[in-house]
Amino acid sequence: MRRLARPKPLILLLIMIVLIALIAAAQYLRLFERAWFNFNTLWQPPSEQAIALDHYRVTVEARVIEGLDNDVSALTYDPIRKSLFTVTNKNAELIELSLDGKILRRIALIGFGDPEAVEFISEDIYVITDERQQRLIKIHLDDDTQFLDAADAEQMTLGLHLNGNKGFEGLAYDSVGKRLFVAKERDPMLIYEVRGFPHHKPDKSYAVHVINNPKRDAGLFVRDLSSLQYDERSGHLLALSDESRLIIELDIDGRPLSTLSLSKGRQGLQKTVPQAEGVAMDDDGNLYVVSEPNLFYVFKKPQP
Repeated sequence: MRRLARPKPLILLLIMIVLIALIAAAQYLRLFERAWFNFNTLWQPPSEQAIALDHYRVTVEARVIEGLDNDVSALTYDPIRKSLFTVTNKNAELIELSLDGKILRRIALIGFGDPEAVEFISEDIYVITDERQQRLIKIHLDDDTQFLDAADAEQMTLGLHLNGNKGFEGLAYDSVGKRLFVAKERDPMLIYEVRGFPHHKPDKSYAVHVINNPKRDAGLFVRDLSSLQYDERSGHLLALSDESRLIIELDIDGRPLSTLSLSKGRQGLQKTVPQAEGVAMDDDGNLYVVSEPNLFYVFKKPQP
């Protein structure tokens, strides 16, 4: 009988290099953490307070926002106007959209640098971020507003982990707890809680506190953060990742509860969402997503 030839050292070395590369890629994409979450959800009963993102199905897919050629970034729902707002950063504008993705009006943004996120705070009050300078800019918007100048607005600069265009990509607001959640895209990927801005009582002095939650941030098994949404009914935070093509639901302790995939074949999608940049939720729990350069999506949970 012929003896089996021993593998050559070069072949063993190549196999080892390939294995190391695969492990490194899986770690880079946070696949181990994501797989562990998926495994745990098979055995744990769903939380009664959970939004249950995995139950959502797309009802409007990749609808082109007519009249918009610039890249949309971020999304927020205005419960007073019953409409959505997004921003563009190449030719900086604040854009109001209907709930079916049609442009209602456009407001020029002057001096806002690189606007990447917008968030509804209260009636006619919003906050817009300037990603590169890490500014939070409070604006007042009424039905006759045609342009907004950052020089006339209340604003603050955080100046944390300055890193080019890897700055503030998402905002969410808790009107009960008066907390503004600010997402830093990556390097490092963080979610700050800002208390004291925007200021609600201009006649009184105030202090701004910035809080980081390392435990919550460590539970984010995604590559980046593009947008945030706070659900006051459950007290849960939704975090959107463009690179991971995922929306994660986090409970009040920062634990992942459910996910909504933005990949082809999931949630009823015919095609993968190319570059998701904003997520918002309306009063009925419907989810809206915008993707660069000008695509609009709606996800709804089927009624029992």
